Amino acid sequence: MKKKIALTGDRPTGKLHLGHYVGSLSSRVQIQEDHSQFVMIADAQALTDYAHEPKRVSENVLEVALDYLSVGIDPKKTTIFIQSLVPALPEITLYFLNLVTWNRLKHNPTVKLEIQQKGYGEEVPAGFMIYPVSQAADITAFKAEVVPVGDDQLPMIEQTVELVRKFNRLYQTDVLIEPKAVLSSVARLPGIDGKAKMGKSLGNAIFLSDSPDEIAKKVKGMYTDPGHLRVEDPGKVEGNPVFTYLDAFAFDRAKVEELKAHYQRGGLGDGVVKKYLLEVLLSFLEPIRKRREELAKDPSHVMNILFEGTKVASAVAGETLREMKRSMGIDYFAH
Repeated sequence: MKKKIALTGDRPTGKLHLGHYVGSLSSRVQIQEDHSQFVMIADAQALTDYAHEPKRVSENVLEVALDYLSVGIDPKKTTIFIQSLVPALPEITLYFLNLVTWNRLKHNPTVKLEIQQKGYGEEVPAGFMIYPVSQAADITAFKAEVVPVGDDQLPMIEQTVELVRKFNRLYQTDVLIEPKAVLSSVARLPGIDGKAKMGKSLGNAIFLSDSPDEIAKKVKGMYTDPGHLRVEDPGKVEGNPVFTYLDAFAFDRAKVEELKAHYQRGGLGDGVVKKYLLEVLLSFLEPIRKRREELAKDPSHVMNILFEGTKVASAVAGETLREMKRSMGIDYFAH
């Protein structure tokens, strides 16, 4: 049976953290076993709002690749590639832009929210406004049937489906495939400050590459239940990041449930729970960090993996583009 095609990716604006692991990296390691998986380092998309900091983007391409390889994304099973080096993608984006209205782009909920978060006002870069279309090009270029996303990205997949249907209907073809969003089964990991989202630039993340000392410092300073002032006070488990992290990473479920019950009835200090969380995280991250350190000794080998993956990705996306142009009747010199 032909394997289903999956596409995912990350913007290289910083190293990856535990939130990325829980939300996407762990599922990619599983998906590669029974899917034909493409993982994109979305540097061109990162430049839609980091055009003034291209070095930040280019330097993090290697960092993101190191994170991918260290968690077990296998280049023998997964094609890892650099978005800006696949020339078919911007051309497909251009053809899709003719099939979507500016009004539709303005009302994409994900774009609206991010414009608000970034405080653009009226100064929104055009590249940022059209990135749902660019994302649709990325997905359709590889004929991805499966796109693992967070629920905040669902409007992007909806817009991709709209564009696929419009293209196929307009040009009387079935060249493009409608993708399906696959939502992560794990709830989003909060920041160590208790904020809803862990972010690269928010100063509230534990990175996959953090040293044991950095992890210890971050765990020690983690937000807990602000009402749990004394050891004997009953504490809240819901909304308490320490317990959320234990739920995500601790193997000993019985111990976690026991700690929760003790914390809720009182008599258990935050320090004790944090000490256990630190043990859990150090045990989980140590093999990842060691693999990463080993891989980082030979950056040219890692970049060669990206070079080879990008060659494969370019060939696949290029073939889709040729099929699209044939459908549109603009394959002028094709034989």
